[in-house]
Amino acid sequence: MTRNAIVPPYLLARIAAAGAYRYPVAADAARRSLLRDAPVREQRLLGDRPSAVLPDAASSPDRRISDAGGRETLPGRLVRREGQAATGDEAVDEAYDGLGDTHRMFDRVFGRDSIDGRGMALEATVHYGDRYDNAFWDGERMVFGDGDGDGEVFTGFTNSLSVIGHELAHGVTERTAALRYQGQSGALNEHVSDVFGALVEQYALGQDAEAATWLIGEGIFTSEVEGRALRSMLEPGTAYDDDVLGRDPQPAHFDDFIVTTDDNGGVHLNSGIPNRAFALAATELGGFAWEHVGRIWYDTLTSGELKTDATFAQFAAATLRAAAKRFGDGSAEQRAVHHGWEQVGVSVAS
Repeated sequence: MTRNAIVPPYLLARIAAAGAYRYPVAADAARRSLLRDAPVREQRLLGDRPSAVLPDAASSPDRRISDAGGRETLPGRLVRREGQAATGDEAVDEAYDGLGDTHRMFDRVFGRDSIDGRGMALEATVHYGDRYDNAFWDGERMVFGDGDGDGEVFTGFTNSLSVIGHELAHGVTERTAALRYQGQSGALNEHVSDVFGALVEQYALGQDAEAATWLIGEGIFTSEVEGRALRSMLEPGTAYDDDVLGRDPQPAHFDDFIVTTDDNGGVHLNSGIPNRAFALAATELGGFAWEHVGRIWYDTLTSGELKTDATFAQFAAATLRAAAKRFGDGSAEQRAVHHGWEQVGVSVAS
């Protein structure tokens, strides 16, 4: 089993190593989470990509929320299915609502019926593990921990719509471009999930590019932490600056690309570079990001042109081709995308 987790291992390691004196419960929870994730933190090698099938009419989600009850056995006990009333369990109901918001955006904006384009059930498990500090996509379902459980660093992970959208988008990427979870292609994999996580939140709130926060994981830190979110797409490297967690290490420009063997070659770190390119293009155009740059990125992801080991430059070139195809060569949309990549130092040569 592979996991695409929202909280990067370097942040958990920082909490585990430096947090004991201030966040003793969180430090222990981070250590536990790192140990749980270690056996499945592996290079992601994906096979052939299935073809996407776009529905002819609006579709309805098929949501199934299970409760792991603090255990690490999946899927757990099914507690809410599509159409059933709210349970009163905050995590269950937030997951249910968040999956609905995510399905709605993909369906209404991109004409995609669920993760696979064919109405795949949206399955999620909440209350996973004992003080599990993460949320992840395992290839079949979204899984959410409750945080450290003592209000020190992390709250639960279902109260951030961008987190829910991010995890579901890993499934979409898996079934379209199948970007290899290593190095630049792995950073693009994480980037694409951040893009759709942000778009789901903006769509649900009716926010245009100017009003949007462009934050991923806003609200998952407690008030004890000096930080706004896990990541900032518009301003990578500024999401948090805490005496225990340290400073957000994401680079915002390709000149600062981080070469490392950790985190599958820095997939959560270097994703900040394409994240900023997208956010800059969206804010240059204004209006609703899902109507222009979002469509270009979705077209790129589903075009069948991307190699599974695509580099930043290859992905950038593909977005320019997608922009020309949808909006016209030399269009304002294509120019904005070009400017975005240019400002983060990524070559856009074909």
